[in-house]
Amino acid sequence: MSAILDQVFNAEVRQLRDSLHTHPVFSRIRDVESLRAFMQVHIYAVWDFMSLAKRLQRDLTCVDLPWMPPADIEAAHLINEIILGEETDTGPDGHPISHMDLYLHAMREVGADTRPFEQFLSLVRERVPVENALGRVGAPNCVIDFVSHTLKVAIGERTLVVMANFFYGRENVIPGMFQRLLDSWGLDRAAAPSFVYYLDRHIELDGDAHGPAAEAIISRALTREPHLAETVRKAAIASLTAREKLWDGTDRLLAKLPGAKKERRFSLPF
Repeated sequence: MSAILDQVFNAEVRQLRDSLHTHPVFSRIRDVESLRAFMQVHIYAVWDFMSLAKRLQRDLTCVDLPWMPPADIEAAHLINEIILGEETDTGPDGHPISHMDLYLHAMREVGADTRPFEQFLSLVRERVPVENALGRVGAPNCVIDFVSHTLKVAIGERTLVVMANFFYGRENVIPGMFQRLLDSWGLDRAAAPSFVYYLDRHIELDGDAHGPAAEAIISRALTREPHLAETVRKAAIASLTAREKLWDGTDRLLAKLPGAKKERRFSLPF
């Protein structure tokens, strides 16, 4: 890590990241009912992630006509690699699939209800404002707040703030969270293969490729504008705090499920 990134990734940012890795929501997922409930919340974070990624692709490459060469070819290469993996990854069957579609397939595999999210997508396609669409499908408040934060950043903030949310709030924290999910559940991988594939794929890509690539993009940007390190740090804290609040809300929802206080290992009833 470069010296300038050390200014960003200070004790406060590190503590927030580490607390997300050990969030109590993960220990709530003990059976198929709690897994379904978790996925029905988390799908919205899978979806809104791409708005951050596509904003960075728009800023760091050229998606306008006539085409012009990117100002920073290395950053353009890195974000294009990330988009390739997130939007058109290779699924377990060897065919191209987006991570959102992979997640929806995994939801159906365990019997989670995808209808509210699919209705939400239909409303957004019809130009219904995102917050209104979330309200109309009955999304929890923690989802509305999280998605609203993501889109506010993706649409209205400067590129470096988007980078901070993308890296510190997503790519840097996801491998540890997803590994915690696998470790705390004791998953039977054969029972939910698509979901386990999704988790394993993110641990692999975000930890080994996408995370380092996103960190390199921020490092290159801050080398040009070192005076913005504090702006990036504050954005990192805001993004991690937003994720913490999403997990807090999800934890409260899971705590209300029947049998939530029972000590059960994860298993599927079929």
